[in-house]
Amino acid sequence: MTTTRRPEEREESAAQNFIRAIISEDLEKGRHTKVVTRFPPEPNGYLHIGHAKAICTNFGLAREFGGVCHLRMDDTNPTTEDVEYVENIQRDVRWLGFDWGDKLFYASDYFERLYQFAVELIKKGKAYVDSLSEAEIREYRGTVNEPGKPSPYRDRSVAENLDLFERMRKGEFAEGAHVVRMKGDLASPNMKMRDWPMYRIKRAHHYRTGDAWCIYPLYDFAHSLSDAIEGITHSICTLEFDNNRALYDWFVENVDVPARPRQYEFARLNITYTVMSKRKLLELVKGGLVRGWDDPRMPTLAGMRRRGITPESLRAFCEEIGVAKTNSTVEVEKFESCIRADLDRRAGRVMAVLRPIKVVLENYPEGKVEEFEAPLFPDEPSKGGTRKIPFSRELFIERDDFSLDPPDKWFRLAPGREVRLRYAYIVTCKDVVRDPATGEVTEIRCTYDPETREGAAQAGKKVKGTLHWVSAAHALRAEVRLYDRLFRDERPDLVEEGQDWKAGLNPESLVTIPNAAVEPSLASAEGGKHFQFERQGFFFVDPIDTKPGAPVFNRTVSLKDSWAKIAEPKQEAPKAKKADEAKPAVKTSPEERLGKLSPEARAIAEGLESRGLSREDAIVLAEDADLRAFYEQAIAAHPGPKTVASLVVNELARKLDGKKPSALPFSGAALGELASLIDDRTITPTIAKEVLTEMLTNGEAPRAIVERKGMRQVADTSTLEPIVDKVLAESPNEVKRYKEGNTKLLGFFVGKVMKASNGKANAERVNELLLKKLG
Repeated sequence: MTTTRRPEEREESAAQNFIRAIISEDLEKGRHTKVVTRFPPEPNGYLHIGHAKAICTNFGLAREFGGVCHLRMDDTNPTTEDVEYVENIQRDVRWLGFDWGDKLFYASDYFERLYQFAVELIKKGKAYVDSLSEAEIREYRGTVNEPGKPSPYRDRSVAENLDLFERMRKGEFAEGAHVVRMKGDLASPNMKMRDWPMYRIKRAHHYRTGDAWCIYPLYDFAHSLSDAIEGITHSICTLEFDNNRALYDWFVENVDVPARPRQYEFARLNITYTVMSKRKLLELVKGGLVRGWDDPRMPTLAGMRRRGITPESLRAFCEEIGVAKTNSTVEVEKFESCIRADLDRRAGRVMAVLRPIKVVLENYPEGKVEEFEAPLFPDEPSKGGTRKIPFSRELFIERDDFSLDPPDKWFRLAPGREVRLRYAYIVTCKDVVRDPATGEVTEIRCTYDPETREGAAQAGKKVKGTLHWVSAAHALRAEVRLYDRLFRDERPDLVEEGQDWKAGLNPESLVTIPNAAVEPSLASAEGGKHFQFERQGFFFVDPIDTKPGAPVFNRTVSLKDSWAKIAEPKQEAPKAKKADEAKPAVKTSPEERLGKLSPEARAIAEGLESRGLSREDAIVLAEDADLRAFYEQAIAAHPGPKTVASLVVNELARKLDGKKPSALPFSGAALGELASLIDDRTITPTIAKEVLTEMLTNGEAPRAIVERKGMRQVADTSTLEPIVDKVLAESPNEVKRYKEGNTKLLGFFVGKVMKASNGKANAERVNELLLKKLG
């Protein structure tokens, strides 16, 4: 069903989706009469949550404005593509709630037309066959600071180029012998415009066209012209294709195509505690570090589906974060909140004991069994029906719900303490049974009060603690898989230079409990069903491993975020010092500093910490009202609290040297702009320090400084590769030692490349290139 938002609704949400505003204006001014978007994945891996944002954006906008969205496989690289990926992409898009109808296309359908477009460019003198090697092409392209120089083959005649191109198609040449390149501007600051390649020879079997072709179009050429062939009106992509837009426009404008689509870039989705690189995800799969593309720990849509995350919660999350122009990283807690909100209304409540310890009710008659009828939705008893829960003399409760030596405010079971068993009676702990060898408690002996049955008129006795339980004789034994975040590192995509990005994997991302005790009503639970285990979390019946009468439960998400406590490093006790040892200067811990703040300042610090700041940064800002006011101005301009706080506390405060921020030659909004340049990776953090120094000198806007001094971060492989090659060539001894096993030298090479690029190189891309070349 197609739904179109009213104009006022579009205006309300335009702030969260600037593309929506562009489309509205295009329709109102008659530039287009119908919206045509597309989702164009490369079928070389499984889709992940980042793709979900692109799917929701493209299909959602088309649906909203009564248009259509095409699904197109950009399948121009036969060595990495597979029909398995094609089928899963279609499954994922449908699962998210979108349908392309009869608008399923493949770039490979256009191979003949794309070939003819290349011929047209050659005939117009705008493309040529180049016989330089790949390394020579990189060298001839120049650098960020030096223009390119023309290939010696650039002035081949049209006739010679056409002949060579035809012979390339016929398979007369080996891979790498020739490529077809556009004739761009060799002095362009955009490296993409320096005679970018259009076609290469690749002798590989294509999953759809077989061996019909031995030349294949490169992505930028095929992608832009496929959009034009299909009449796409708004070509929406992520910000890393910003530099590709000039190339996109050049191809569309220089051949005779039926339409002139326009490209618009939006911020890609980055989430804490995971990686979004398909290459890295494939590495995890092939390395056996996860159990496949649909491992519930993976950020793939297949993994999320198996974990029990619903498409509704994923769509709600994408809508909440909106479509912005600046890259940022979204805290995974926000996504988990959307998941909980959705599952809370659809998951029936049941009881399951994950780590059982036996409770024996000494005064409950042996052989007696009662049944309690309990609603699946206690807050809405009429919503989902009820189930019967058997109760007997021997029960299981959670081992963590009992303590021999309870702390203050312990409202669970302990010697002499009373608790209520959910839906049943109040029980009192009288004794315990211990293992004679280890002293561990193996059984808890209790009595029950028959006058306290829940719901009975005489059950007026009150206790503070209520525990879930399962009858030992009736418990269904089930496998429960506790899934958690894949990485312990908050930003595994930003590992330090020379470090292994996989080192931050969370060893406890999967804990399997093979013999949990769950209530017998779950014996008939079918794969694909959602439940809330009371006091435990939301769980999903695994649709693959579940067998009749033997369900397997995957934890989708916990009931609340306990990660902060888990991830917080334990403070080691200080070592005792000798009496005659000189006392060093005492360094006050953050906890001590927090305790010394006034109640008002402490509340401010805790509020800042809850917004994602480190405790140290939050305390500094709470202590200094002027610095905090400057921070708030910066946040208003760019909502990236961690980056802004780092700049204010670690860089700016040091440079103020006792002065107030009001004495600075720039405003807090300017610092927010600088933070945005870091977060969207326009510049590196190292370059940001240099920009800040310039700002302190003349008050110039950070973006203007970056453009004037050519400080943009360099992530383009074609630009970085010559620098990497040069560094390796100049360091033969270090290369030899690295290949002999001294892998710590990777940091040395990264540092050399960063220095050679004046700090502009994208460290992650440099790492990738070095690892590829060093092996």
